[in-house]
Amino acid sequence: MHWIILIIGGLFEVAFAFCLGKAKETTGSEMYLWYLAFVLTLSISMGLLIKATQSLPIGTAYAVWTGIGAVGTVAVGILVFKEPASFWRVFFLSTLIASIIGLKTVSH
Repeated sequence: MHWIILIIGGLFEVAFAFCLGKAKETTGSEMYLWYLAFVLTLSISMGLLIKATQSLPIGTAYAVWTGIGAVGTVAVGILVFKEPASFWRVFFLSTLIASIIGLKTVSH
């Protein structure tokens, strides 16, 4: 169950990065709404990370949480914000995914 909580927390990390990207693209009251969403998703993400580390090793949990956030944020950047999807970006993203799976596999 704690792994599921950790994965959901990582997805909320992607959400708060997305909110930052959207806030950068907007102005006025819409920008402040995106910053409010950023604070909300950040709080949820951190809360879920805290909950997950009550039973998972902190080093593994933090690495997996940030890895999910990094992979998801790059994917959102490519799909939503039209960032480049070069061979090397996708290659290193794949190695990051393999590393996250490896950490999950060897953790007790």
